[in-house]
Amino acid sequence: MKPFSLDGLRTYELSSRPSKVFIEDLGRPLGGISSISDWVDSLPRQLAAQSLRRIRDHWVRARAEARCVVAAIGGHVIKTGCGPYLIDWMKRGWVSAVAMNGSAAIHDFELACAGKTSEDVAAQLSDGHFGMARETADAFAVASHRGAQQGRGLGAALGAYIAESGLPHREVSVLYAAHLFGIPATVHVAIGTDIVHMHPHVSGAALGEATHLDFRRLCTVVSQLAQGMWLNIGSAVILPEVFLKAVSVVRNFGYTLEGLITVNFDKESRYRTLMNVLFRPAAEGIEVIGHHEILLPLMHAILVAAEVREAPQFPRLAA
Repeated sequence: MKPFSLDGLRTYELSSRPSKVFIEDLGRPLGGISSISDWVDSLPRQLAAQSLRRIRDHWVRARAEARCVVAAIGGHVIKTGCGPYLIDWMKRGWVSAVAMNGSAAIHDFELACAGKTSEDVAAQLSDGHFGMARETADAFAVASHRGAQQGRGLGAALGAYIAESGLPHREVSVLYAAHLFGIPATVHVAIGTDIVHMHPHVSGAALGEATHLDFRRLCTVVSQLAQGMWLNIGSAVILPEVFLKAVSVVRNFGYTLEGLITVNFDKESRYRTLMNVLFRPAAEGIEVIGHHEILLPLMHAILVAAEVREAPQFPRLAA
């Protein structure tokens, strides 16, 4: 076969070509002691670094305008030690509501109760001890009954249970902090997925009613998300599905959710977080992939550095 001749190839001047990267987009190494704001500004203006800046700017704007910001968290967020950052966001007015799956609530309670959580599943499973911690099941048994009977929902009932029990490490509990600050906290349970569901005194009827009340309470929160933010942090399935249904409910009642910004912080990109959180419901969806134990402290530091001293605080949503 005769080689293709390159004679007569048409060219153009490099300066006339559209390009994606410019010299002003390059990163700037910092020397000596610098602030977190300086560090963020020094990052390349590309990809995830730009996403961090966009999240910061949206979040600062939402806080300044007193918009609703919801943190929806999976169990791994609590397990990796990131609860204190969420608590500080609530305290500072950066987060106005919290939603979590059952595993996040379990880890949150166990840290408050015993100062430890996350058992060795392989070691415990071999002799049938996996998931058999008594205090954890007792808490969910009591809270689910109270949450159902009193119309409070599971999240509020767990927060109150932690408070009234005087648990020794309650200061690290997200549910307790929400109770303390009067912030809505909802727990969204899938029956059969959590260790407490194996215990005979944990009522499926009470658990179902309490978590269903939390879904309705979350719909109230989601109805206030116009120009606000939904942060999906570490939940690949449960909370993206819950969020999508809540969005459908509130739009059915005529809420537009105009200007909603959604964010996904997780270890990897997943179908449901892309479709149900970032693409389908939002005016803009932003994803940053990485380890929670690095991303959340980093995002916390970025927001604290950007904090406006006289910015209005979030209105407290009805817990």
